[in-house]
Amino acid sequence: MILVSSCLAGNPVRYNGTSCMNDIVQKLIDEKKAVPVCPELLGGFVIPREPAEIIGGDGFDVLDGKAKVIECSGNDVTELYINGARKTLEMAKEIKATHVILKEYSPSCGSQKIYNGEFMGKRRDGAGVTAALLAINGIKVVSEQELENWKDEV
Repeated sequence: MILVSSCLAGNPVRYNGTSCMNDIVQKLIDEKKAVPVCPELLGGFVIPREPAEIIGGDGFDVLDGKAKVIECSGNDVTELYINGARKTLEMAKEIKATHVILKEYSPSCGSQKIYNGEFMGKRRDGAGVTAALLAINGIKVVSEQELENWKDEV
């Protein structure tokens, strides 16, 4: 079974109430091979919510207590992101997920790149909090940008 970012499944759960529907993800859900999840909603956020970025590192650093997740207003929402990551990991274990397809650039779900913490739209290498926790626990994290090359594996 595969866990997928809910926004990639067409659900309007992003911070601004939009989705990023991905045809490959939708096909996996239709074929009952995937289950959608939104770590941020699991963590306690609502829709809409303020944009947030990781300050001082990436998701691995957040989990190590070396970085924080901050909303654009300056509000520290680190614990909500960690809580959502933990609940997503629990869900992945429950459904025996071997892979997780996550939305790139998100402070939760980015697997290769995230925003740089300046709220200026600039990206940098790094993982989000959920992507980092899943990777630490041996679950293969795949970005939606890798799906064209990866889809034959499922």
